[in-house]
This record gives sequence, structure tokens and C-alpha cells, in this order.
Amino acid sequence: MSSEITEGNELKPLTPREIVGQLDKYVIGQHNAKRAVAIALRNRWRRQRVDEDLRDEIAPKNIIMIGPTGVGKTEIARRLSKLAQSPFLKIEASKFTEVGYVGRDVESMVRDLTELAVNMVRSEETEKIQAKAREIAEERMLDLLLPPARKETAEEGKREEISGKTESNDLMERIQNHRRESSPTREKLRQMLRSGKLDERIIELELTQRNLPIVEIFSSAGMEEMDINLKEMFSSLLPKKSKRRRVKVPEGLDLLTEEESQKLIDMDKVTGLAIQRVEQGGIIFLDEIDKIAGRETTHGPDVSREGVQRDLLPIVEGTTVTTRYGMVKTDHVLFIAAGAFHVSKPSDLIPELQGRFPIRVELESLSREDFIRILTEPKNALITQYMALLATESINLTFTEEAIAEIAEIATLVNQRTENIGARRLHTIMERLLDEISFDAPDRSEKNARIDGKYVQDKLSEIIKDEDLSRYIL
Repeated sequence: MSSEITEGNELKPLTPREIVGQLDKYVIGQHNAKRAVAIALRNRWRRQRVDEDLRDEIAPKNIIMIGPTGVGKTEIARRLSKLAQSPFLKIEASKFTEVGYVGRDVESMVRDLTELAVNMVRSEETEKIQAKAREIAEERMLDLLLPPARKETAEEGKREEISGKTESNDLMERIQNHRRESSPTREKLRQMLRSGKLDERIIELELTQRNLPIVEIFSSAGMEEMDINLKEMFSSLLPKKSKRRRVKVPEGLDLLTEEESQKLIDMDKVTGLAIQRVEQGGIIFLDEIDKIAGRETTHGPDVSREGVQRDLLPIVEGTTVTTRYGMVKTDHVLFIAAGAFHVSKPSDLIPELQGRFPIRVELESLSREDFIRILTEPKNALITQYMALLATESINLTFTEEAIAEIAEIATLVNQRTENIGARRLHTIMERLLDEISFDAPDRSEKNARIDGKYVQDKLSEIIKDEDLSRYIL
């Protein structure tokens, strides 16, 4: 992963040139788009180092990417979020509708982004306390494995210490008490547990759980929050229930570790960090924004297009959204919009929304040479993926340079004849090309599969010749 900083992190940040270099590992071409997002990401780091009185005045420079499907718009935004280690949400603008029409409320994307951030921070905090949770779980497991008389003594000690202590202090006290009452038998069991000699033993666990009633709400604009509040209300009112399970020792240890982790995590801290991360580093990728471009019409599905734009406007400009974790400001969330703009154009957006996306970059259609590079150069190159998949069946799949050039040529030709779907055309061609090998792989006696130019032509030439057939198959 990159060394790009998150808020409060002291790691050295990536320069714009280094960000472009990282993106080059996964996305071929589109240098202008990569430069634009690299500058936008670096500006976030710069803003954090500006004087506080000016910092809040510096708004993010939102970006519109214009280009046909399959040229790398989504991939650039997704890889950028990984470099920044930021909460990232991709959503289609066409899913939103003007309030009053069937569809999702535009504010739901901020709630979704906050939920992602909470899960991200919770995972990070869980890793930090994993060792402590494992230690407590191990002591609980030893309690279960001790002879009955010994378990009663341990239970009495636990009941005494619970009195008058908070839950977090109780957990630490339990570790210390267990250590004080260590015995040769307990230590012997501990060594057996750690060495795996008790892995086949069955134990009975009592795990805490909450059974929430199923509450069905027909969600519409503004109703998501009601759904959340009802669930939280029921979860606080209903008593905790315990469930007994018989499992093997390793699984039991994992279950106990998970339960103790939940007790050790400070959710108030997690929520605070998550909201800060959304507000200062969140990225929302609005795909298909061209589908809502267009002025108000009086009939048909276009009736709410301008309404959706006006609903999106306050979110992009900066507003405060109510979420289940608290109020979240969107003033410094980075919005990256994308669209093919075949029928409409960016100037068809309402002027206010155009003004909130000051940076516009046009992505180029992919050429034959780009397809060759896409097939071979990226870390997740399509040929590398298929070779790895078939290697699981002990098939040694290889491609000659002629074969790769032929695949790229066919992809270019089909894109010209039919719809231009960019690099996604390579997926359909590769699936068709390797259909027979993939099907026969488990039963194949010959483990070496060599794909050359002739093999590609034999498999695909008939389909390419028949333009109507290629429209349906490729």
C-alpha cells in the first residue's frame, strides 16, 4: 500500500508525480485525468498544513471525468481512494430522484459513506486490541478447560471482582487475577492450548447475542434514518440473550476473541474518528452524471432530472447531514463525477452545479496499443488473472506476442463496429477465447496450453466476419 498520509498520520505523503506513478500500475494511459486527481489529493495534504483560520475556507476542487465507458474513470477514482486510505463510495447519480418521486434520497450517500468509514476505523481499532482480546479469550478458555472444582473457584473469584467495577476495569482485573491464581495444571493446559494439542476437544460456550425483531419499512426519500432509529431503539430496549454452542477449541477461541474485542473497542472514539475521516478525507464518486444532465421537461422520465441536480447541489456545495452516528459536514468531501456525455454535455448541467465541478478532464478512447498494454502491463492484467486461475487446475497457460496483438486488434475492431465499451470488450473476448480450455481444465491430460495468433483466429474469426453475430457474442 502507499505511504500516503491520512489525517493525523506522520507518514510521508506521496507527491503528485508519485501518485500518478502508482495509478500507472493499474490504469493504462489517461495521463490528464491522473494528473487532475493527483493534484486534488495532494491539495488535501496541503490544506491540513495551512493556518487554521484559512483552512476551512479552502474548498476541494471537484472533478468531472468525461469519456466513454471502459476507459478507466471508475478505476482511477477507486485506486485513488486506496492510495489516500480514505472512505470511498461509488454510486450512480441516476439512482437518485427528486424528492416526491420513487428513488433514493441524495443524503443517503453521505450516510453510506459514514457507515463505510465507521467499519474501516472499527477494523483498525480491532487490530490494535487483538492481542489483548486474545489474551482474555485464552484465560476464559482455560476456565472452561479446568476441572469442575477449579472452575468453581475461578467463578467465585470472578463474581467477587465484578462487584463495584466498570466493565473495562473488570476485564483487566480478570487477567491479573488469573495470573495470580496460576497453578501447574493451568500452565500445563496453557502450553497444550498454544501448541495445538487440544484442538480436537469439544467445548460448550455461552455467547451473548441480541435478537432484534424484523422491522420492515418501505424506504423512500428521507425514510432511511427512521429505519435506523427504530432498530437502535429496539436494540436498547430488548434484553441480551445468551446462546450455548458446542464447538472445537480453535473455533471457540476465535469466538471468544471476537466477543472480547467488541467489549474492548471504544465505539465513541471509533465514531469520532470516522466522522472526522469522512469530513476531511471522504471521496464520493458520482457515476453516470450525464444521465441527470438536461433541463426540465414536462413529461416522461426526464421530469426529475433538474430536480435531482438541485437536490445534489447542497451536498456538493457543503451541508450538514444527519446520520446515525451524528452530524456530518460535507464541505470538504471530494466529489468526482463521471459520465460518457454521448447525448448530453457538461454545459447541460445547471450552472450552479457546473460551478461546483471546476476541473474537467476528458479521457481518451482506447487504441489497439492501449489494449496490448492493458493485457500485459498492470499488476492485475487480464492475462495474469487467467493464468493464475488456470494454474489452480495445474494448467500452464501461456500467450505469444502474436496472440496478444491479435486479441487487441479484435477488441478494437469490435468496438468500432458496435458499441465502444472500452477495455470491458477484452473481458468478453477472453472469455470466448478460453471457453474450451476453462471447461476442460479439470479433465485435461495436457497441462501446457499455448495461445498463439493462429489459435485466436481459429476461435474468433468466424464471429468477427459475421457482424450481426459479433454484436450478440462479443
